[in-house]
Amino acid sequence: MNQLNVNLDLVKKYNVPGPRYTSYPPATKFTDAISWEQLSTKIEANNRAPRDLSVYFHIPFCETLCWFCGCTTVITLNHDKGMGYVEALGREVAKMAPELNPQRKAVQLHFGGGSPTFLRPVEIRRLGEIIHHYFTFSPDIEASVEVDPRRLTRDHLVALREIGFNRASMGVQDFNPRVQEAIHRIQPREMTQQAMDWMRELGFGSINLDLIYGLPFQTPASFNETLDIVLTMKPDRLAVFSYAHVPWIKPSQKILEREVLPTPETKLEVLKLVIEKLTADGQYVYIGMDHFAKPTDELAIAQREKKLQRNFQGYSTRAGSDIYAFGMSSISQIPEAYWQNEKELPKWQEAVDAGKVPLNRACFVTDEDKIRRETIMRVMCDLSLDFAAMSQKLGINFAQHFAGELASLAPFEADGLVKRNPAGLEVTEAGRLFIRNIAMCFDNTLAPEGQRRHSKTI
Repeated sequence: MNQLNVNLDLVKKYNVPGPRYTSYPPATKFTDAISWEQLSTKIEANNRAPRDLSVYFHIPFCETLCWFCGCTTVITLNHDKGMGYVEALGREVAKMAPELNPQRKAVQLHFGGGSPTFLRPVEIRRLGEIIHHYFTFSPDIEASVEVDPRRLTRDHLVALREIGFNRASMGVQDFNPRVQEAIHRIQPREMTQQAMDWMRELGFGSINLDLIYGLPFQTPASFNETLDIVLTMKPDRLAVFSYAHVPWIKPSQKILEREVLPTPETKLEVLKLVIEKLTADGQYVYIGMDHFAKPTDELAIAQREKKLQRNFQGYSTRAGSDIYAFGMSSISQIPEAYWQNEKELPKWQEAVDAGKVPLNRACFVTDEDKIRRETIMRVMCDLSLDFAAMSQKLGINFAQHFAGELASLAPFEADGLVKRNPAGLEVTEAGRLFIRNIAMCFDNTLAPEGQRRHSKTI
């Protein structure tokens, strides 16, 4: 792929609230009206075949709060909470384990948070014992962990490798000291480099760095310096997120209003810089949404081979696996349903200690939802739709079923973001930036623009 050029007029035109489609229906459609007894029937049916498993553990703890953060976290300096939480995870897994087909293999493992490396190495090893007791790993398992370089020791990474992790992701956000101070996350370049050096020495096969644009004091010039540093580090993947200022949801973000937030125009200039710089000379492939990967990375290869999918961990290379998730706020996914655990630690802990499933809310997936979910998935992952192949796969006349939706793509076609013909459609390279907007055309759950509880698409 050649360097992408970003048209800021189109960005302004299409920058509206919309889902990220880590699930369909989106999480805004989850409800507390579904009982565990109702869900159990779906889970029992799901486990009649030895389908692949993706296993997720949410570790919510952080020592300090990053003021931009939108994650579900528990802020504490008390590391003694770690082992109690790990043992509670063990009880939650033990409760679910009898429901799972013993022939199922875990092809994916993910620790998210919070900061999973809040756990001490001994606690990481203990959680590994629990996982290996209840789950059988596929020989080619993709095991990814989010780490915090600020409180990381080499032994953390040794412990993670011992229990099977082979991929890691680190938040950087920005290397500029003034920005770091403003967001309450001091992380010098040397600290991040040390963590990457340890990971490579210990055999982690893929390293991802997270950046955020739209933070206080950022300018195109300052963020260009961050990108220069990042390119010398040569991560395998990059996630470059747009900062979503939602203080009515995350009150701590009000602190950032004391500082100088970039204007919308400046923020878009930074976005243009990011995409054009990272894709120059074929250094990285713009996968879509916020994600970039080296052309040789498994993510880029999976996209070229049309084997990519999306789930609550973002883009994934393990199509067809079901997610069984553990820990507070975690979300599980099978073809027929989604369900989320209690989002507050005391409620989750109370349910687990009582031997109950810590269910907070759920969503059943209708046949029409499945048709639309697969369509949105293929648009966002393959960047194309083959009408005949989709008709055969979904058991419908695709062009007829989605006649209205396909007609609604006319503005995208006129703007050079989509190419259509009677056999299918293709998202152009310029259209990758607008992939959420294109996918929204196939969403029949979408509220009017002024009523959407979503971040903006760009």
